[in-house]
Amino acid sequence: MGIFYTEEKRLFHLQTVEASYVFQVMPTGHLTHLYYGKKLRHGDLSWLQVRQERSSFSPNPVPEDRTISFDTLPQEYPVYGTSDFRNPALQLKQENGSTVTEFLYTGHSIVRGKPQLEGLPQTYIEQEDEADTLIIQLEDAVAGIKLELSYTAYNHYNAITRSARITNTGAATSEILRALSSSVDFPHADYEWLQLSGAWVREREMIRKPLTVGTQSVESRRGSSSHQQNPFAALLTPGATEVSGEVFGFSLVYSGSFVAAAEVDQFKTTRLSLGINPFEFGWQLTPGESFQTPEVVMVYSDQGLGGMSRSYHALYRERLARGKFRDQQRPILVNNWEATYFNFNADKIESIAAAGKELGIELFVLDDGWFGHRDSDNSSLGDWVVDKKKLPDGLDNLVKRVTDTGMQFGLWFEPEMISPDSELYKAHPDWCLHVPDRRRTEGRQQLVLDMSRKDVQDEIVRMITDILSSAPITYVKWDMNRNMTEIGSAQLPAERQKETAHRYMLGLYDVMERITSQFPDILFESCSGGGGRFDPGMLYYMPQTWTSDNTDAVSRLRIQYGTSLVYPVSAMASHISAVPNHQVERTTSLETRGNVAMSGNFGYELDLTKFTDEEKSVVAAQVELYKEIRELVQFGVFYRLLSPFEGNETAWMFVSPDGVDVAVFYFRVLAEPNAPLARLKLTGLDPDRDYALVNGDGVYSGDALMYAGISVGSKKGDFHSELHRFKRV
Repeated sequence: MGIFYTEEKRLFHLQTVEASYVFQVMPTGHLTHLYYGKKLRHGDLSWLQVRQERSSFSPNPVPEDRTISFDTLPQEYPVYGTSDFRNPALQLKQENGSTVTEFLYTGHSIVRGKPQLEGLPQTYIEQEDEADTLIIQLEDAVAGIKLELSYTAYNHYNAITRSARITNTGAATSEILRALSSSVDFPHADYEWLQLSGAWVREREMIRKPLTVGTQSVESRRGSSSHQQNPFAALLTPGATEVSGEVFGFSLVYSGSFVAAAEVDQFKTTRLSLGINPFEFGWQLTPGESFQTPEVVMVYSDQGLGGMSRSYHALYRERLARGKFRDQQRPILVNNWEATYFNFNADKIESIAAAGKELGIELFVLDDGWFGHRDSDNSSLGDWVVDKKKLPDGLDNLVKRVTDTGMQFGLWFEPEMISPDSELYKAHPDWCLHVPDRRRTEGRQQLVLDMSRKDVQDEIVRMITDILSSAPITYVKWDMNRNMTEIGSAQLPAERQKETAHRYMLGLYDVMERITSQFPDILFESCSGGGGRFDPGMLYYMPQTWTSDNTDAVSRLRIQYGTSLVYPVSAMASHISAVPNHQVERTTSLETRGNVAMSGNFGYELDLTKFTDEEKSVVAAQVELYKEIRELVQFGVFYRLLSPFEGNETAWMFVSPDGVDVAVFYFRVLAEPNAPLARLKLTGLDPDRDYALVNGDGVYSGDALMYAGISVGSKKGDFHSELHRFKRV
């Protein structure tokens, strides 16, 4: 059991493999937070709560005890209006217009396992003994609202999950204005703040800075988790590295607008909160109705960022991703997008597939342009029928021609969008997100379907099902290329319009659940203009994501390194594209492009028919090599060694779960004249065992490889890369 309750002190203690999380019910019935950090032995920890009068100006809800002030005490799930002036986790508006609530403890239950959250992505268990769950019951008797706080402590993974459920037990409708998933109060502010931020083709840059008084936050107001920000934040002890220092990670399992904030108050304490963005959010909670917040996954590490990342990797790879492909090696693919864009026919597609098969590639993916009258990006989204001008013999014939070469066949969709120039829009102009009498702003010459509507959901499921049932398709790339504007729904009344964005996400999750369940043998890959929706919510339905539209090898060093902070390598699609690169016009060697791309789910984004004999030989060797290391890369333990955010070099490595196989990748961006000799220290090895260099001479002790390191970077030239493979003797 990972959850303890001490009745005398009314104290709760949650334990994971490495962490403890402790809070207590005060005599007033409020919940106060005591501790989150390195695992403690269970015992009387109530002394961790320090109560004293901090200021004569602090309000006192209990006049006879001036040590109780919600403006100063650490709160477990703070609400608005009763003397805590910091960021609340919950704010409700009652029928009389008041937004004041006060929730008091009424009971709790501790259950074996992990109850499911209805309609939302979430981490899960396969056996009941994998986790324990604490459900705290609170109530605001005046408002007639009950609140349940759920905490799951995993017994074999170093993670705690949190969520909240709000239920209206009264006779009047309440409006939820703010409902975050978690809030944690830390006793000081001596931390650094870490976020993952960027832009299209520059996703998930690591931004790190000291906390200061006031509020530091990241948020998306775009209707998706976004290219610009990722639903993750961490607090680090100053100077924390990959291997040392304390790290507190917070990751939201949600794909819509979110906010993560750290507020440092007057007494230099820190409140970190995370959840659905309250900006333009509202939810009418009618009598008897409940609202469930998404799940936050909290990870504590005293072994630096690397320890935190490996905890997230293991949990998200094994207990967030689902289905057949969770544990199955992913195929090597070639995608025709950068090879042909919209200009192709069946003969061209077959020739690329045949060339791929000759090189050992396993899957061909037909990207945008196969449906409606889609000759550019200005039409036909929503018309998921085959373009007979481009493919006169139909999709099934094309699939047969490709599979006859020995390749599998995959297909691109963008199901959430609609083009104004489409038959679907002509028939149903009210099916897009829009506001009456307002312009319908286009992005990439398209509008967003209103996925909050059941009729839209059903029609999307029908059209996609028809296509996927028409031929032996084994892979789907699910794209989403713009954010939400004019967020309104023709089916919702005026008082519910602020529910549209969240109802969209619930509708999308339902559509994805239905389609992926109906086609369990198809590998689904999510995409959003590349990495614009690389979040845990998507990984629940689709076990991998197109990491970025930027396929330049040098750019990808930063993108893939930053992404790995939270997400496992098995989730990252990474391909070789043509040079000069189509995004940044940089030219890098096929070897370096290959070493970067082989550090993920490997593939190609170029015209294989244009390769020279020499290039074909290189690619065939790359494909053969990746097949040898594929399981190691996709399911091994990942270690970051050198950061592209800190210098000219990048390095990372993979170690198989049994510790036998090792692959080390080293990259140098720019050559340096007369540079010092460089050594790269490895990690994750057994210091008492020996390791043989694969395809080379020499046996090396694990301690020497880790503490002395291997020689790297001796070759001249820009954009240099190396792969070193070892096998434990």
